Amino acid sequence: MGSCLPSRDGYTSPDQDDLKLSVWTGVVFIAGEIAGSGLLALPRAVEDTGWIGIVLLPLCCVANGWCGILLGRCWLILEERFPEYKEQCRNPYPAIGFEVFGKPGRFLVSACINVTLFGVAVVFMILAATNLNDIFVKVPLLHFSPCFYMIIITVIEIPVVWLGTPKDFWPIAVAATVTTGIASLLLIPSMVLYPRTGVQYVEHIPLDVERCALGFGIILFAFGGAPAFPTIQHDMQVTSDFNKAVILGFLALLMMYFPVAVVGYTFLGDTLSANILDTLEGYPTWMYYIIQICMCTHLFSAFTIVLNPLCQAIEHQLDIPQNFTWKRAVCRTTCVLLVLLVSELMPHFAPILSLVGGSTNTLLCIIFPCVFYWKLCSFKDGKWPDRKIALYEKVLCIIMIGVGGFGGAVTIYAAIEDLAKPESFIPPCFVNTTIN
Repeated sequence: MGSCLPSRDGYTSPDQDDLKLSVWTGVVFIAGEIAGSGLLALPRAVEDTGWIGIVLLPLCCVANGWCGILLGRCWLILEERFPEYKEQCRNPYPAIGFEVFGKPGRFLVSACINVTLFGVAVVFMILAATNLNDIFVKVPLLHFSPCFYMIIITVIEIPVVWLGTPKDFWPIAVAATVTTGIASLLLIPSMVLYPRTGVQYVEHIPLDVERCALGFGIILFAFGGAPAFPTIQHDMQVTSDFNKAVILGFLALLMMYFPVAVVGYTFLGDTLSANILDTLEGYPTWMYYIIQICMCTHLFSAFTIVLNPLCQAIEHQLDIPQNFTWKRAVCRTTCVLLVLLVSELMPHFAPILSLVGGSTNTLLCIIFPCVFYWKLCSFKDGKWPDRKIALYEKVLCIIMIGVGGFGGAVTIYAAIEDLAKPESFIPPCFVNTTIN
């Protein structure tokens, strides 16, 4: 390993700002970052998997939460062995990869994070623009094409993304979590009261192996948010409390996800769309519009959360100071403008994100945490406290790597199949500004 130098990956001078995150603000960051689009996709995913999906939902929650705890332990081991990591570190996840596999590990983790977070930011911008289009569809003066709404979103988001690290914008995480919670509460009565004209009984789609596999992939990655976890943990007052934040955060996610998925499966059955809002759009009520507003607010907030680790990584590479300067403003503005450019060029970006995310999310959320924790525990040095990985943890790691690999494979397969469809080829906004 060698001695730990000030130039070690991601290490910079100490941050004098004492505004660190508590356990509860860590919880809202975790729940606010993850919840959102998964909430809208889970009812159909459970319909595709049948009653098995109802069982899979809490199991996938526990599995992802456990991997998040392992990732948190990895960071604690780094702080334990290399005290300088207790100071400001802009790239905590790549730093873990560096200590496990050297420069190749750092490069692989950085590449996966950058691709995933940038792709998620693009999808969030597209979804937010689409939601605004749906909200103002009956207000002629405010109803524009999603392509134009993307420009409005960019103007709003640019000054917000200038905020430094998670501890500087914790109210945004609160907004993301609260609005998603309100949306989940309103989705339940909306689905129960949804009219099913001419249908006496709820029917369900016959179980199919391919559909079940794809539904499983959606359920598994509805709880994926690991790329931002080390950044959140590093900004906490007590980094060893991160496991508490993970447990409570994933419990909050399950409390939002489970009722919505079960009620959707029970009351709407085979009428469910891939996005539950597309189903409810047929009979819009006041609850439908509040849900749309809440989800739009969540997307605006989550955009800042997911883009922040990417911006910090770029700033580290460009040696931009941690205190606010014009360099940070230029760097982060450029990042948002690049997201806008890709969104306008590829307004149907979701299948491509699934194609990439099926591999990078599998690595970042499941495989890397298991492998890194196992490897870090295996390293021995007389100066370090002894770390051992229990047999049951090894077994669980092997199982999770297998399950994650399967989930990633079916997600990639679904993305390729989606991309092969003619309707997936939508012209850029520069060609057709009326895309809906």
